[in-house]
Formats: sequence, structure tokens, C-alpha cells
Amino acid sequence: MSSIWHPFTQHGLNEPIPLIERAEGATLFAKDGRRIIDAISSWWVTTHGHCHPPIMRAIAEQAGRLDQLIFAGFTHEPAEAVARGLRAIMPESLTRVFFSDSGSTAVEVALKMALGFWTHTAGSGGEARSRIVVMEHSYHGDTIGAMSVGERGVFNRPYDPLLFDVTSIPFPGQGSAGDPQATLDALEAACANGAAALIVEPLVLGAGGMKFYAPEVLAAMRAICARHGTLFIADEVMTGWGRTGTLLACEQAGVVPDILCLSKGLTGGAMPLAVTMASEPIFAAHLSADRARMFFHSSSYTANPIACAAAAANLAIWREEPVLDRVARLEAMLAQRVDALAGRRAIRNARVRGGIAAFELGEGDGYMAGDVPAIMRHCLERGVLLRPLGSTIYAMPPFCITETELDRVFEAIAAI
Repeated sequence: MSSIWHPFTQHGLNEPIPLIERAEGATLFAKDGRRIIDAISSWWVTTHGHCHPPIMRAIAEQAGRLDQLIFAGFTHEPAEAVARGLRAIMPESLTRVFFSDSGSTAVEVALKMALGFWTHTAGSGGEARSRIVVMEHSYHGDTIGAMSVGERGVFNRPYDPLLFDVTSIPFPGQGSAGDPQATLDALEAACANGAAALIVEPLVLGAGGMKFYAPEVLAAMRAICARHGTLFIADEVMTGWGRTGTLLACEQAGVVPDILCLSKGLTGGAMPLAVTMASEPIFAAHLSADRARMFFHSSSYTANPIACAAAAANLAIWREEPVLDRVARLEAMLAQRVDALAGRRAIRNARVRGGIAAFELGEGDGYMAGDVPAIMRHCLERGVLLRPLGSTIYAMPPFCITETELDRVFEAIAAI
């Protein structure tokens, strides 16, 4: 028996845990001989496909050159290449690139940057602000700050004594449901009361149930923040890198954040790496001859050269290949199959955006709704990796998935 304690796994259920030996494209190859279609991009990270050759070559070449380097006071070419590549394709006003190693830490960095900005500007005669505004049902990671700005509930109830208070605004609703005006009114009140920052998942709330909201709502929220000087933090850890049909989800609303969090697809999903990009005023607030005003954040593996080499290779793919055309093809394939499924099964709130398809199956809502272990087992028996979010069934496959592979995914779903 393995001694490994797996994440988001209730070992008391004694569910089988497949041993995967290798992967290619959208397929995982298990030790027992099974081929499993990875319909969720291995937790939303794999964009171009598993073991994508250009990224694998970059990793192998870098591993023989420079494996690790302290990034406090030193730099290396892979990190410089990533920073140049990001500056070339991300919004022009995001002038500073801070490296970390996961989506959660990218969010922690963003929160600390925002609070540091207000602390240092207050010390120079500006206004003191510290309140963070969040959206209902949001999820931003599992470290303390990231949990604090996420939905309170089953994810973090045991750790409540560690979490700081935030102001929550209602989710604006999907389709005809919900009330966007209630969201905007609540945000207006919070910002007018001196909120330091709003952090939001643009257009799609991931772990909260693949909840979609309109670009117009995102644009209105950005305008409210700008009007009151509240910093706007876009958590594009999941929504970035083409998942919603554009490089960033923010593009669909025509908005640019003050701080941007990126991870997952940053390396094509091949290596753990994250960046938090900030506008020049955020950086300038920390710039001083006083060492006490420096930005106090790092990890041992900040800007690891091998991970940065993978990210640089991914950026080259985005520069040189029609990635968004592949996403558009995937969106059409998903929409066709969701429509066909809706004609065969009683599903609720079917929706597709970019490379994400989702709907509700059965009764109840929320992460603990439905028999998720049974559904996962059912799909694995049919050679498909799906991981429902309670009653929400979703597919978010690598962009390279074939028609035949996607048919197998939806055949497994139809048989649930």
C-alpha cells in the first residue's frame, strides 16, 4: 500500500488510484495497459497536449545547462526570455513580472503587492486601505491568503481561524439567472468605502462550479474599481492561455487589470511556474533606497531555470502557431456534443466558452452534491478522466484532442 497522501482525495473511500506511466497528447497511459483520455487537462494545466515536443526539448536542453539559481540578486536567460515574451503579448501597462511557482502563490503575491502599494503610498501621505473585495463562489487557491479571498465553506472551514475578513459581492448569475445589478451595487458600495482591491476570476469561476458570467459585467466591475481607485486583480490562473477563447479572458471585456495572476498554461502545463504581472505604479510604490520598502516575498525555486525554459518554449508556440484557431475548433466541437447530449439527457444550464463545456446533472448544487466518486469511477471504466465539481459535469481537454477522443468523452458522460 502506498504511503502517499493525495490532494482532494478521501482515502477512507478506498477508491482505486491508477498508476500512470506516460502521457502523449490528450492520452494517459496506465501501468495496467489502459489508455485514459485526459478530459480535464490534468487539473486545467495542459494546453497543447502532454509531452508536447518543443516544450520537452526545451526542458531537456535547459536541464543540462543550469538547473537552479537563487533569484534574489541574480538572473538567467530563461527568466529574461519569459519576461520579454510576456511583455510582448500581455497588456502594455503590465510592466513588471514577478515569478513564483503556483496559482495559489501568484494570488498571495498579488494580494501582498496590493496591500504593500497602499501601505507605502499611505506612508507617503496617501490614503490607507486594506479591505479586499471578493466574489461569491470564487476560488483562488489553498494557501492562507488565497483561501481568505475564496468562498468560505467545505474547502476551508477547518482553517477559519487563520483567514482574514473580506467583503463579498454576489455572483452576477449565468444567463437569465441572477442579478448583475446587485453585484455592481455591492461593488460600488465597497469601493466607495475605500476598498483596497477587488480580486476576481474573469468570466468563469472554476472550482466554484464552472460558473459563467458576461463580459459586460466584468467591464462594469473594472469601471467601478477605476472610478474609486480600487486596485483590480485578475486571477487568470485557469482562464488564461486560451481557455475561454482568447489569450486572456479579460480581453473579451476590453479590460486591463492592475495586477494579473498567471500559472497553469504558462508552461503549457509541463512544469510548475507562475507569474504575477503588475502595473508600474504598483512597482514604484515599493521602489526606494530604503530596504524596508522592498517586496518581501520569494520561494526557494522562484523562476527556476528549467521551468522558465518550458514557459519560454510555450511563449514561442503562442507566437508562431495558430493556438487560438485550435481553441475555436475545440469550442465548436464541444458545443456540437453538448447540444447532442442535451437532446438525449436531462441536463441543466448547458454552457460552452472557449475550451470549456459544463452543465449540471441531477439534483442539488455545490461541491459536495452528487456521487462524484461513482461518476469518476464510471468514466475511468470507459477510459475517460473526468472530475465533476459536485453536480457540475465539465470537460476542459487539451487543445489537441481529436474528434474521436471527444466522442469517447461524451459517450462516457451520456452513460452516467
